[in-house]
Amino acid sequence: MSGEHHYRVAATWTGNRGSGTSGYRDYDRSVTLRIDGKPDIAGSSDRPFRGDPAKWNPEDMLLAALSECHLLSYLHACVEAGVVVVSYDDEATGTMRLKGNGGAFAEAVLRPRVVVADASMVDAAVTAHEHAHEWCFIANSVSFPVRVEPVVEAAG
Repeated sequence: MSGEHHYRVAATWTGNRGSGTSGYRDYDRSVTLRIDGKPDIAGSSDRPFRGDPAKWNPEDMLLAALSECHLLSYLHACVEAGVVVVSYDDEATGTMRLKGNGGAFAEAVLRPRVVVADASMVDAAVTAHEHAHEWCFIANSVSFPVRVEPVVEAAG
């Protein structure tokens, strides 16, 4: 694996209601995100910012990226540790604090619930979360804390 990877996304604003950004309430926050070869994502701002709550917003996507990156890193860590994962679900949450016209995430909390094939694997499965957190590219890229509060159980 080479030391550098590049990514491209095209973002197109689709919310011009006919008068552009003539006023704060005069335009829609709709955006289409495109990557060649992948389904488009319909985006918007969050509801408090006059967005469409039925569409993904940047905050949703950031939290989803953290959750998915940890999951994928975790599965790799489990393979290396000889742990057989039979199910994995995460209920991630994030807290954003506003300041004036800006703001920032204060923290994200990942709460993965993992089931492993055998009770003898539980301790190694818990430790694998530590490795996954260290390896997660997205968690390593953000400037706020990302906590992981896992629950690991054995099947049956």
